[in-house]
Formats: sequence, C-alpha cells, structure tokens
Amino acid sequence: MSDVNTRAIRSASKVAVPALLGALAVGAATRTGSANSAQPVTAAAPVTTAAALDTPALVAKVKSSVVNITVESARKTAVIEGMNPFDFFQRNGPGGAAPALRRQRALGSGFLFDDKGHVLTNAHVVDGAEKVRVKLADEREYEAKVKGRDERLDIAVLEVVGAKDLPYATLGSSNAIQVGEPVVAIGNPFGLGNTVTSGIVSAKGRAIGAGPYDDFLQTDASINPGNSGGPLFDSRGQVVGMNTAINPNGQGIGFAIPSDEIREVLPQLVTAGKVSRGRLGVSIQDVDSKLASAMNLGSTQGALVDDVERGGPAEKAGLATGDVIVRAGNTDIGHARDLTRAVARQAPGSKVDIVVRRGDKSVSIPVTLSKLDDAKNANAKDAPGSEAEPESTGGLGLQVGDAEGGGAVVRRVAPDGRAAGSVEPGDVIVEVNRQPIRTAEELAAKARAAGNDKPLVLRVKREGVTRYVAIDRAKE
Repeated sequence: MSDVNTRAIRSASKVAVPALLGALAVGAATRTGSANSAQPVTAAAPVTTAAALDTPALVAKVKSSVVNITVESARKTAVIEGMNPFDFFQRNGPGGAAPALRRQRALGSGFLFDDKGHVLTNAHVVDGAEKVRVKLADEREYEAKVKGRDERLDIAVLEVVGAKDLPYATLGSSNAIQVGEPVVAIGNPFGLGNTVTSGIVSAKGRAIGAGPYDDFLQTDASINPGNSGGPLFDSRGQVVGMNTAINPNGQGIGFAIPSDEIREVLPQLVTAGKVSRGRLGVSIQDVDSKLASAMNLGSTQGALVDDVERGGPAEKAGLATGDVIVRAGNTDIGHARDLTRAVARQAPGSKVDIVVRRGDKSVSIPVTLSKLDDAKNANAKDAPGSEAEPESTGGLGLQVGDAEGGGAVVRRVAPDGRAAGSVEPGDVIVEVNRQPIRTAEELAAKARAAGNDKPLVLRVKREGVTRYVAIDRAKE
C-alpha cells in the first residue's frame, strides 16, 4: 500500500488523456540557435511594454540558461530485418523474434538552476541514460551525469562535467502566478534547439492522470515532443514551471510541473540523489454526491478512507475505514489528491495532525508518518465458491460467490443491472452499508434487507485496492 492510494485519478482518466513528452528520438541532423554570451540570469522587474510582455527582451535575458539534452541508451527491441511482415507470423509467430540491444539517441530540454552547473529536466528524458550531453545556447557542449531522479514527480538533476561559471535561471513562485499571466517556453522541440513560444497560464492545479502528485500548470504556449524538461518563464524571467506533458487531442494545451513543487524536493535530489517522502498507510478516494448521501456525510469535501494498512502509521494512530480526512497539518483536504500531495511533502518520521469527520463528529488524530517506498500491493486472489443467482442480490444484478479470506467475489455483472459501471467481475465485496460480510449469502441477505430509499454502500476490493461505491436502487 502506498502513502495514499487514490482512485480519483483513475476516474479522471475518462476525460482527455495527456501524452507525456518522452525524449524525442533523433532521426536527422538538428540545428540549435545562434550563440549568446553566457551571463548569470537573475530576477528583475517584469520585462513589459505599455501594451504587453516584451518577449524579445525577456528571451535575450534568459535563453543562455536553457540547454538542449542528448541522451544515448541501449534498449532491447525485436529485430526483424528483411522480412515480409506476413512471413513474421508464419515463421516465428507473435513474439518469435529474438530481442537485441540497439543503441538509441534521444533529445530533450533542461535549464541550469545554480552556479554549480546543475541542470533540471524531466526524469523520463534521462530514463535508461548511459551517456548524456548538454548543449548551451552559445554552442558549447559538455558531458553530464545524472545526479538524482524522482520518477514520482518526474524530475531529474544533471551535473555538467568540467564547466564553470555557467549562466543559470532562478526559480520563481508558481503559487503566486495568476491565471492569465503571460509565460514563455524555451526548449528543443523536434531537435530544433532554442525554440521560443509564448502564451498565458491557462489554468492551475490540473490533475491529468500522469502521476500521484499531479498539480500542473496549464498553458497555451506551444509545447511539443523534445520540449520535455524545458523551462516555462514568467514575465520576470523566473522559472515557474517545467514543461512536461501535452494533450494530444487538442492544440494549445500543455502542462508544466509547478516550480514550488520542484523547489521542495530539489535539495534532496542534489545531496542524496533521491527523495524521501512520508507515508500514511491508507487507501483513499474522492467523495461523490451518492456516497455523501448514502453515508450521511453532508458534504463531498475530503478524502474518504476506504482501507487502512494493518500495522501502518494510520492504524497505529487510530484512523479507520469510513473516516473522511478534511485536514492534514496546515492543508485543507478538498479531494483525495490533496491528501496525497500533503503527505508526500512531509519527511518520514514527521508527526502530522490529521482531522477527520467520523459520523457527526470532528476528530483530530496525530500520526507519525513512516517512509514511502515503491513496493506494490499484491493483487487480491479469489477462490471459486458457491454462487448466488443475480436476482438474489437484492436487485443489484450481480452473480457472486464466496471469496477466499472472506467476502463475496463478483462473477458476473448484468449489463443493465444497478451495479453495472460501479462493480466489475473479479471485485471482492467485503462490506454492505458499513457492515462486514464473510460470504456471498451474507451479501445477498444484507442487500435484500436494506431499503431502496437510499443508495446501498458497498466496500469493494479490486486488484488489491479497496474503495467505496454507492449503488442507487430506487426505481425510476
């Protein structure tokens, strides 16, 4: 179980899904921009005219801090040379080709952020890197080594080898920048180095399903493959975001990691090469209107605890399933993702006051966080058992059997049943209306006994993760 495992991101995947800007594979020679004298880049008053942002003046000031990144790596790929594609299936069958190591070159962007020659870029740009080179705006090239990576936030720190007195940019405040303010992106799209685009901050706090700590700035400044890791500058010439993702189904929809999120983990990446985060030991989800009504919560605000790790920090402190977390430390929790980020900002061993709604009471519970690691939950395993007919589950439209370890495993879901869309085959139902069940028969009995005037609340395990769902059985 991770620090806080949320299905809010999964449900959000029903909207347009973004494409991460992986480092751009090199297929032809590329050109970079003209040379520029290297000068340290420092904050100044906004570079504006009476009408709008003076983009040329801003670019002249900051572009020397932006670098083009070339990455070499070796990856295993299936090599089938000189073969008719139809012969592949006849001679080898799917997967019949032997994998071979192939050298690959890829391009990305980045920017110098201190006087020690450290470069910020995306972690996915240098994934699997064996050799890294950076090129400055004045055409100087240097080797670089990967000093630290954080895949969860998708950032990496490189160290330029053998260079001194390189120009660098400063991190601004992404919290302070407002929607509608002008921004400028500089990067290496499609290998076209030192490309400048401009736009505005279109939105803040975007969760796009890219990772557990989504909190992106959205911009209409043009971002393309190869821009990954490049800076997004504000009118002061400070970096307010790192360009990271695009929405492939639209134009003018790009996403940048906020500078304030980067600043929080940067010291650890520079000194330790990795980021240590706190861990609460709960699984959480958003509260929708059905759940709020069925569980008498009174509001959809907060993160609903649907599972608590045995022996974890939350259980030791007294948190329980069904609690709704509304505050963690100094952070108000409106959605599940807010708790994920709030906990991740804390160091292991930190004591955090967690405020929960429990029934009609508000309870403050101090929790000492453990250390987050990348261990994944084992998938739930179900065993066959006696089945109940669909009509016996109180009109839910489910065919269920006894699950190994207790509960009712879902065998089939009627397409037009009440539970369709909320429950899937393989799910294990462990509670009905906050009451635990041990068998399929108990599920059927409790479902039949419950009235139809309020949604039925089921606690469901899916692939090792537990969540609550509310099933409305009122006749239409």
